[in-house]
Amino acid sequence: MRSYTCIVEGKVAGTNFQSWVQDLAQQLGLTGWVRNIADAKAEILVQGDAEGYAAFREKLKTEAPIIDLVGISCNAIDYDKEHKNFSIRG
Repeated sequence: MRSYTCIVEGKVAGTNFQSWVQDLAQQLGLTGWVRNIADAKAEILVQGDAEGYAAFREKLKTEAPIIDLVGISCNAIDYDKEHKNFSIRG
């Protein structure tokens, strides 16, 4: 399964960002997780086909509820675990 990681920089806490990411991933048939890693950063692991990932990445850049967006960086990665659903982590 193809895996991708994204780091989002901007005000993500208190904006329903994690729920938004989870809903989007589920709509696109993607699995993985999202978690805040700092006050102004979130990390996302997405697994699925390239088409779903491309749609996810585009909507992340254009529609995500992020205040003061600094940047979004996404990369394909090798990941040894396959997720069955998309979850919100602490």
